[in-house]
Amino acid sequence: MSRHPLFGIGLAAFGALVLTPDTLFMRWSGMSGFPMVAWRGMLMGTLLLGLWLISAGGRRRADIRAILSLSGLGVILCHGLNATLFSLGIGHAPVAVVLFGIATMPIFSAVLGRLLGDEPTRAATWVATVAVLAGIGIAVFGDGEGLRFDRAALVGAAAGLGVAALLALAFAIIRRAHGLPIMPLVGCGALLAGSIGIAAAPAGSLLSGEIWAVAVTGAVILPASFLALTHATRHTAPANVSLLMLLETVLGPAWVWIGAGEAMTPPMILGGVIVVVSLALYILTVARSTSVPR
Repeated sequence: MSRHPLFGIGLAAFGALVLTPDTLFMRWSGMSGFPMVAWRGMLMGTLLLGLWLISAGGRRRADIRAILSLSGLGVILCHGLNATLFSLGIGHAPVAVVLFGIATMPIFSAVLGRLLGDEPTRAATWVATVAVLAGIGIAVFGDGEGLRFDRAALVGAAAGLGVAALLALAFAIIRRAHGLPIMPLVGCGALLAGSIGIAAAPAGSLLSGEIWAVAVTGAVILPASFLALTHATRHTAPANVSLLMLLETVLGPAWVWIGAGEAMTPPMILGGVIVVVSLALYILTVARSTSVPR
């Protein structure tokens, strides 16, 4: 049965909106980085693998062979490391700066496409890269009067950029290795992150803080948004999904500001505007150029 053209966009919008309060619940949990990694990873991984076992049916053996392939293990490693970096970044840095870094994923995807020989790097990619890095630099180093060194913000930006690079690499592997089962791969990656969190968390810290809040992120927000966004890519252009994903970059810091009192500084707001506008224009430019018949 064919779907309405707006079905994919609506599904992507739903997934992006569900994801926007994720960092607020992380702040409400009151947990540091590694305990959040542990709870979020184990909950999301268990749920996704459970859903896969229920829905896989006769595909299980083929899926397991794909999971154990070099490409499958690479995707698991990328997702495990990006989930770890994300929680550590949120645990140690301003939410806004981390999300600004993650928003650069389309640029990393373009650069990886060039390195892997899939497609040439457009001039728009380099222009967007300079603009986005400038915006992140303003958010990290600006204080409204001059330059300052904010170690926490720098750590957050580095974590966000690392997450973006790892996600882009995972998607590049998936594009090149057709037929990889996404749900169990992401589930295994989440369990890898959870295992890292359990091993590295300080003694007694796993039961400190508000467990209900981090449980909402790991058992509800992440799986629901992941399933919606992944399914949306089958019904609408990737550029549309990327544009709607910018909702998290805009609304995530706003939720944390309203719900947890973590205010954005004027340089963070200015830097965020530069990042979001630059990426939106870049995604629209790429989408327009790829839709023109050759």
